[in-house]
Amino acid sequence: MLIEARPATDPEILALVTAQQRELREADGGLDGQATVTRDDIDYLVFVVAGRAVACGGIQELDRTTGELKRMYVRPAFRGRGVGRQLLVALEELAFQRGYQTVCLETGTYLPAAIGLYTSSGYESIPVYGEYVDNPYSVCFAKRLPVAA
Repeated sequence: MLIEARPATDPEILALVTAQQRELREADGGLDGQATVTRDDIDYLVFVVAGRAVACGGIQELDRTTGELKRMYVRPAFRGRGVGRQLLVALEELAFQRGYQTVCLETGTYLPAAIGLYTSSGYESIPVYGEYVDNPYSVCFAKRLPVAA
């Protein structure tokens, strides 16, 4: 097992994000506005098992002190093994290294496992923000990171 940085153009990142978006469309009935593209302004990490990326997530800058968790996804066969939690910790460390004081995120109300992961990891509910305001299925969370010594 290994967690490593990958560029947005990495084929395994593209495959994971495509799988994530397909799964989300199935779960939410195909809401408009979901994109399968990766973004160059997101710093991606992957969780690698036996040479294969099985999970991904990224941090995108919202402002100088806030990073947004994006594209968090674990392949179904690897869920329930702590992969998501380990990847989340690594993404928080990446956000800390980037100088962010807060990490925020959006997820769907129809994703109780994701909500459970975030709340059990110290994320607290915040008002829906940005592009998510008009989506009735969006819920947002934030977590303050430790202050650098």
